[in-house]
Amino acid sequence: MAEVVLYHHIQGLTDGVRAFADDLRQVGHTVHTPDLFDGHVFASIEDGFAFARELGLDSIRERGAALADDLGPALVYAGFSFGVTIAQRLAQTRPGARGALLMYSCLPVSEFTPTWPEGVPVQIHGKEGDEFFDEDLPAARELAASTAEAELFVYPGDQHLFADSSLAAYDPVASALLIERVRGFLASA
Repeated sequence: MAEVVLYHHIQGLTDGVRAFADDLRQVGHTVHTPDLFDGHVFASIEDGFAFARELGLDSIRERGAALADDLGPALVYAGFSFGVTIAQRLAQTRPGARGALLMYSCLPVSEFTPTWPEGVPVQIHGKEGDEFFDEDLPAARELAASTAEAELFVYPGDQHLFADSSLAAYDPVASALLIERVRGFLASA
């Protein structure tokens, strides 16, 4: 079974993010869900960004990365949207990374290292009409084309945080497929 650190999206550690983590725990994985917003949860992406900007986006990312220090090296780094900025960085730069799950976002690999690290599998998930993911889709496609260890899954629709069952953007069909693919990924991580 895999050990995963799952970073929440910009609306905080919502009940939907917790439910996603619980689903993975139910099949035997250890899933850590650090709360980067100290219990604050927001009704909108805009409200979450306003809060994060006040705290400082870089300081939140640094704190998120530091939280992984106590967990050991053999981790799968996972993130939802804003959380991808932490998860992807750690997967690319921390020795011993077992994999990366990048949901709703993907940064250019060159943000952190010249190439994706050999031996670190990655899955990228997003919706084809999601205005936020559309910005990241070229980087996701480039990553998927650069290594046989990358899989890119693009779902129909335009919801951004579609696997968070506590939000209006929730898409149960796409979410079920995403979680099935994530389980398969973690089974071999």
